Amino acid sequence: MESMPAVAATLEQVPARIRRLREKRGLSLSDIAAETGISKSTLSRLESGHRKPSLELLLPIAAVLAVPLDELVAAPRVLDPRVPQAPARSGRRTFVPLTRVQGEPKAFKLTIPSSESEPHIRTHTGHEWLYVLSGTLRLILGDYDLALGPGEVAEFDTQHPHWFGSTGRGPVELLSLFGKQGERIHLRTRSDPQCP
Repeated sequence: MESMPAVAATLEQVPARIRRLREKRGLSLSDIAAETGISKSTLSRLESGHRKPSLELLLPIAAVLAVPLDELVAAPRVLDPRVPQAPARSGRRTFVPLTRVQGEPKAFKLTIPSSESEPHIRTHTGHEWLYVLSGTLRLILGDYDLALGPGEVAEFDTQHPHWFGSTGRGPVELLSLFGKQGERIHLRTRSDPQCP
């Protein structure tokens, strides 16, 4: 029967869904066991995939997790993979987010105008990755003063004194990956002239 592999694939995802929802709600296996009357060892085997899910197990678990049963057993929904692009400005720079998943690192397409050519060296916690799409990027990192053209990549620890911008001879477009600290530094209002 053609539908059986799809059913099996859906059931294989149930343990991870239960664990993810339980952890999201900050509940332990003991908490679920106390609320449902299902033994902790049965719940553990269910979450590890060593126990087949059944309605007798899933209904009370869904009730405790406060989710409809189909959230535990429904076939996964495919989300539209396109990332909505909402440009944001920080000073004269334009940032377009390229990732929507929470967490790190974040990816951005960054446009820097030619007027952003005066270095403002700074340091902060984190790591940065830059890929030049067009124009020439000036990167100052410690004792290095580099010009990077299209297709060139730079990666560095942001605890080293650094700055990047235009050479002053035209705008630069680049892709940038950075974590939370870098996001705070780059995307906050650029009233502080020390922002990179």
